[in-house]
Amino acid sequence: MAYNKTEQEVIKLLNPIIEGREIYLWDIEFKKEGPSYVLRIFLDKEGGIGISDCEEVSRALSDVLDDKDPIPQEYMLEVSSAGLDRAIKYDFHFDACMGKNVDVKLFAAIDGLKEFTAKLIGYDDENLKLEIDGNEMSFPKNKISSLRLTVEF
Repeated sequence: MAYNKTEQEVIKLLNPIIEGREIYLWDIEFKKEGPSYVLRIFLDKEGGIGISDCEEVSRALSDVLDDKDPIPQEYMLEVSSAGLDRAIKYDFHFDACMGKNVDVKLFAAIDGLKEFTAKLIGYDDENLKLEIDGNEMSFPKNKISSLRLTVEF
């Protein structure tokens, strides 16, 4: 999975804004939803991101986006926390979630499993290694439709 050109341009503009705030980018999406485009920024920081953090980044980023105008079409900007059930897509996500429980959805069942919770215990370029009920199993990344951190109370 890779960021598209627009997302890459926005990341370049966002990085100087978040650097001094001990905030980091978890994910970014720029996509068409119905008739509109949406630019979503998902942030995190040690101890969790707050509404005031999101507001500050949103205002600063909005000003920079207005000034630099890297997106030709109209869009809505949304800046939010990555959330407790954050999506796991990139290597740094796998690293941050190693040893934690994840909710997995597959495009099609493998060994009778289509949706399940497992512990993330490893990964490489092609596969995820998961522990399910004490058993280690490997799943091709391209067979996984959704991988999210499990919300545990």
